[in-house]
Amino acid sequence: VQLQASGGGLVQPGGSLRLSCAASGFTLDLNVIGWFRQAPGKEREGVSCIDRGYGSTYYADSVKGRFTISRDNAKNTVYLQMNDLKPEDTAVYYCAIVVGVGGDYYVERCGRGNGGDMDYWGKGTQVTVSS
Repeated sequence: VQLQASGGGLVQPGGSLRLSCAASGFTLDLNVIGWFRQAPGKEREGVSCIDRGYGSTYYADSVKGRFTISRDNAKNTVYLQMNDLKPEDTAVYYCAIVVGVGGDYYVERCGRGNGGDMDYWGKGTQVTVSS
């Protein structure tokens, strides 16, 4: 299983970025993909998660109303649209997948955790929000 995250960059406060996570190498239709982030000196935290089969989503309180997660199952790609970015959103963003599960319980478990339940990880992409 391979996950390729992209789309990070430098943006001013209030700006937008869209992260992409392209997944390959697995055949299970049931899975949950999540975005996590880790800022310097801080623990990794769940940002947003989405499943394939049921359309369930989860957002951390800190990003609700600003970030939108979506997926294109035909392309096995998950997107994270990030609007109204703030300096506190600065972090390395990672995407990860847990296979064989889906639905509200596992999506929320993905988002509320620090990624310990995830099976595979992609390399991170840096997001820097600064004026």
